[in-house]
Amino acid sequence: MKGLFLHLIFIAIILPMHSQTNKLKTVFELNQNSTATYFETISYYETLEKTFEDIQVTAIGMTDSGHPLHEVIISKDGVFDPQKVSEANRLVLFINNAIHPGEPCGVDASMMLARDVLQNSIPALEDVVIVIIPFYNIGGGLNRGSFSRANQNGPFAYGFRGNAKNLDLNRDFIKCDSENAKSFTQIYSKWKPDVFIDNHTSNGADYQYVLTMISTQADKLEAPMKNYLNEKLEPSLYKGMIKKGWEMTPYVYARKTPDDGIAGFLDLPRYSSGYAALHFAYSFIPEAHMLKPYNERVQSIYAFMDLMITEMKDNKLEIRETRRKAIEAAKKKDLFHLNWDLDKENFELFSFKGFEAKYKASHISGKERLYYDRSAPYTKDIKYFKYFKGSSSVAKPAAYLIPKAYKQVVTLLEMNGVQIEQLDDDKFYDVEQYSIGKFETTPVPYEGHYLHFDIEVEKNSTRVKFYKGDYLVSTNQDAIRLIIETLEPQAPDSYFAWNYFDAVLQQKEYYSSYVFEDLAAEILEKNPALKAKLDNKKAKDETFANDGKAQLDFIYKNSPHYEPTVNLYPVVRLMKLD
Repeated sequence: MKGLFLHLIFIAIILPMHSQTNKLKTVFELNQNSTATYFETISYYETLEKTFEDIQVTAIGMTDSGHPLHEVIISKDGVFDPQKVSEANRLVLFINNAIHPGEPCGVDASMMLARDVLQNSIPALEDVVIVIIPFYNIGGGLNRGSFSRANQNGPFAYGFRGNAKNLDLNRDFIKCDSENAKSFTQIYSKWKPDVFIDNHTSNGADYQYVLTMISTQADKLEAPMKNYLNEKLEPSLYKGMIKKGWEMTPYVYARKTPDDGIAGFLDLPRYSSGYAALHFAYSFIPEAHMLKPYNERVQSIYAFMDLMITEMKDNKLEIRETRRKAIEAAKKKDLFHLNWDLDKENFELFSFKGFEAKYKASHISGKERLYYDRSAPYTKDIKYFKYFKGSSSVAKPAAYLIPKAYKQVVTLLEMNGVQIEQLDDDKFYDVEQYSIGKFETTPVPYEGHYLHFDIEVEKNSTRVKFYKGDYLVSTNQDAIRLIIETLEPQAPDSYFAWNYFDAVLQQKEYYSSYVFEDLAAEILEKNPALKAKLDNKKAKDETFANDGKAQLDFIYKNSPHYEPTVNLYPVVRLMKLD
């Protein structure tokens, strides 16, 4: 009887524990070639919320799929308010998953990480709050299949790269065409994280590493952050991953094969890491290698995130202080680089573990094709071209003035935490204003836009009238980098580049040639200098000299009848504040 009693006690204690353990196992843990769906992912976090006190799961904002974007907060003592977190001097780690749902390692790794952090009540939670976007590209996640990632080794089924509007969300952080990006920006701006991780899976060459890493381009950071990233944080992450059994390498952005060297990644603000860097966050993209087994990819991402939590706890003061100093340095400096070129003369050698690149006849074409011989591993020094040089720059104005007609641009800035004032009265301002000169445009749509690039401007000092309700954006604020890189039209991810000001490129008024002929003759008669200019152009340009319409157009464009607003960029630079 006593034995039966003890057996019943054993069942009463152990079975609930066993049941709880099974309840908290992830889809991946139950089958290591599987990844959780969007619905399974959210359900899992909701189960964690019911089980533990230090987690909050909230639907914040909508996505293009019609499903909400979720925010998961893991915070000691249930402190879920960003202001209170800041007052408690805790750092914020922001983790984004499934921006490309065909690369789902982070989805599964983050679920396990959240559970383990909560179960173990790790000491790091005293200093670090973890914010997780469980599943960013929900529309892509719902478009689930087994074939879109043709070069990938598992999982069995996964999502699609494009979202519900077929946008690549990792090109949408500045332009915000998707509801996903608008909701993401709302969450990101609220938290202003210290460290940002966006989990991915790589494409490209084959090599021995399971995990590669993109760090935000250090040369674009202010000195306090650049030096800390290069000299301490990155080296510590690489060493730490070796200790965890997941040695990693910089992202293998190869010229041809890794033997020829690899290049750093210029993370423009359209990309997640570049966007986070505009907000002075240390940002990283772990890229698990597509050909490695799925379980190894998930485990390596888990190890990286786990290591980052430790790094943040151990170096809390340095991370906070270098970010603060970087923001202050940016606010004080006068010159900002807008465009960057890879420094092809400057490189580092590092020991790389690859596979020999060889060539053989293609079964398809019979022509020579590349392959990597996994039976021939090597370790050797290769070149790493990690440095970039600023190729164009601009002097910082005291403020920008934006006509109220461009409310959409103002809304995007405000979503990113930019402080903006509206003018109380009509007033004339002495400003610098750009005329848009030469530029190139993509011949086919790129992410829903005909993106402009290689943009040239002509700057003029002028006096313009702005009106009550127009917008003034001071550059003396923490969001200075975002302000400059979106409002300076020459910048690669400016709002001009993304077509928000295209209407100024179109002439609205024209003339009837047969009527303007007589007026043009009068204009030339009254303006000898213009006539001389016309004659000089005809003498030097035979094609022009034989084109009557071109000559008439020349006179029109040099007359008071031609509208002055063509190619005139409407956002102006105010060099001094009253």
